Amino acid sequence: MNRAKPFDIPKREVREAFKRVKANQGAAGVDGRSIQEFEAQLAGNLYKRWNRLSWGSYLPPPVRRVDIPKADGGTRPLGIPTVADRIAQEVVRRYLEPLVEPKFHADSYGYRPGRSAIDGIRTARQRCWRYDWILDLDIKAFFDSMDWELLLRAVRKHTQCRWVLPYIERWREAPAVLEEGTLVQRGKGTPWIGAPSGEDKSGLLQRQQSQT
Repeated sequence: MNRAKPFDIPKREVREAFKRVKANQGAAGVDGRSIQEFEAQLAGNLYKRWNRLSWGSYLPPPVRRVDIPKADGGTRPLGIPTVADRIAQEVVRRYLEPLVEPKFHADSYGYRPGRSAIDGIRTARQRCWRYDWILDLDIKAFFDSMDWELLLRAVRKHTQCRWVLPYIERWREAPAVLEEGTLVQRGKGTPWIGAPSGEDKSGLLQRQQSQT
């Protein structure tokens, strides 16, 4: 007799998640495994990901952290998950996004589907003709300093899904591997730091590498 899995995650969700990850492309994570290598044994790899997610036994690997040059001469830290981990994250995003997306303010443009910084600039340009003042705020190192409990409290406000919450908890605690190989444990912030709005993190790294 087959034991019922603790979490009811449809296999099609994992397949659709892979399609999204493949479309975004992106660099390899700490395992050095590219999307093409993952796809070479696609059926087995997707089954393994679905099986572990469904059993609740999936444990995210460390995130590869690299420093991306900025226009002002500084650097932006960038977290690159493995291909398999990006698929698992996408499964959770597909569940969570329809719940939280309607709650966002109409003037929110960052990290939202179908929106970009260009849309925000367009709106700001239109309003410049109506107002003669502007309020500019910036939270320094926001993704580096995000409070873990506040993050989970926000997620719990929108879902009590038995498999979404524990996986988000595990992802928030994923350590980072620096370019020289040092493993860094974290007590706050997110492992996927420094990604610009609406852009795949590992895809940004690929573009930066191609320009150097």
